[in-house]
Amino acid sequence: MTSPEALTAKTTRLWLIRHALVDADARRFLYGDQDVAICEVTMAGQGQAYAALGDRLPRTAVWLVSPLSRTVRTALAIFAAGYPEQPLIVEPGLIEQSFGVLHGTEGLRLAERLALPAHDFWPISHAERPEQGESFEDVILRVGAVMERLATEYAGQDVVAVCHGGVIRAAMAHALKIGGDSALRLTVDNISLTRIERRGQAWRVVSANETSLPSPAF
Repeated sequence: MTSPEALTAKTTRLWLIRHALVDADARRFLYGDQDVAICEVTMAGQGQAYAALGDRLPRTAVWLVSPLSRTVRTALAIFAAGYPEQPLIVEPGLIEQSFGVLHGTEGLRLAERLALPAHDFWPISHAERPEQGESFEDVILRVGAVMERLATEYAGQDVVAVCHGGVIRAAMAHALKIGGDSALRLTVDNISLTRIERRGQAWRVVSANETSLPSPAF
C-alpha cells in the first residue's frame, strides 16, 4: 500500500537519452569524455527512430545536454524529426566518464595499459581510476549528486537529458543503490530512453533502454 506521504510528494521525472552512434573511426579508440563526431550516415538513416523517440517525450520539459557535441546533435535530430525545438541547457555533470591518460588508446592495445582486468561490458574495471581520470564508482557519485540537485531544482517537473551510456548506467546505479560492477551490466543503446523519477526523497527506475532500433549484434 502506498504511504500517505508518497501520495502527496512531488515527483520529478528524468528522461535520459543516450546520444547517437559516434563515427566509426572514433570507435576504434577509447574516447570517453572527448568530443568526437557522430556517424552522419547512421543518423541520416534513423529519422523514424528519432520521431518515435520524440513522440514518447513530454511536451513540457526542461532540456539538458552534456558539454559534448554528440549530445547536442542528438537533441537537434529529435527536434528535426518533429519534436518542438527547445532551449538546451548544458549540464557539465552529465559528461561521460573520463578515462584520463587512456584516452586515444586503440581497443586492441587497451588491455596492455590497465591496472585491473577490464569489465565484461565496459572498457575498464568499474574500480579502476586511470591517471587524470575517473573510476566508474566516481561517475556514480558525480551523477548521483547531479540527480539530487536536478530533482530539487526542478521539483515536480519533467527533465529530458541527452547524455551518455556511462552516465545513464550511473544514474540507474544511484536510483537502485547498486555498485558499479552491477550497473555496468545494464544495457544502454544509442538513442535509447531510460526513465527515472524521484518521488519525495525516493528514487525508482521506471523503464530502461526503451528503443525502436534493433539491438546491436555484439
